[in-house]
Amino acid sequence: MGVPMALNLIKAGYKVVVWNRSADKCEPLKAAGATVAASPADVARQSDITFAMLSDPPAAVQVATGPGGIVEGMSAGKGYVDVSTIDPATAAAVAAAVRGTGALYLEAPVSGSKGPAEQGALIFLTAGDQALYDAAAGPLDVMGKASFFLGEVGAGANMKLVVNAVMGAMMGAFAEGLSLADRMGLQQQDVIDVVALGAIASPMFALKGPAMAKGNYPTAFPLKHQQKDLRLALAEADAAAQPLAVIAAANDLYVRARQQGHGDADFSAVLEAVKGQQQQ
Repeated sequence: MGVPMALNLIKAGYKVVVWNRSADKCEPLKAAGATVAASPADVARQSDITFAMLSDPPAAVQVATGPGGIVEGMSAGKGYVDVSTIDPATAAAVAAAVRGTGALYLEAPVSGSKGPAEQGALIFLTAGDQALYDAAAGPLDVMGKASFFLGEVGAGANMKLVVNAVMGAMMGAFAEGLSLADRMGLQQQDVIDVVALGAIASPMFALKGPAMAKGNYPTAFPLKHQQKDLRLALAEADAAAQPLAVIAAANDLYVRARQQGHGDADFSAVLEAVKGQQQQ
């Protein structure tokens, strides 16, 4: 996700400084004109606004506050925009550390995966310091098709968890529908075509369905990350005393798919967990 986002900034004429925990991922950015920094702190020192795209809460905390982390390079006049999908408590902890340097903080998890990132069509769900939201408007417009300012830190994380929880449940139901159709002697592509014309039509179903029917799951959003988001949503729901029976059932499917070895495949590979249930 971070690579195409940074490439779009470079193409738009921004001076971009990059760092990645996997150094080789910086190579296409370096070739496009980015400066490669030695550490997250070095990125922050060289940048007015630092964006972070990380895989999970522990990575977000480590990169922000660990040795050589973002916080070491922050100061008054700078801003930190975390576009990772993390829980509200983690966002609040990172925000406190960043603000403690005199810098501004904005959480901005994205709705969208690899394709929208490449197309500059992400949706940013932001919260935190509105002054930083205003200052980052240009880069956000380059990387996305829309952005929302939702209020205090935690609101962006909560919105993203709601969106991804619904998405995960939708894909789980779609996978079960395709499997049911197969068991009933129907062609899965016919199901995809019929769904596309009705009230439950979804760009996600239209995009993922044909490959799923062939047993292919080219990775745009890894299944392990979808399951992580479902787990975080369930934890927040438990804290809020909100039952999530459908989403909990969907999470069980994704856990089973991870156990079957599909964690690095696209989240549509949850279909394999449904097939596995048929074989039991």
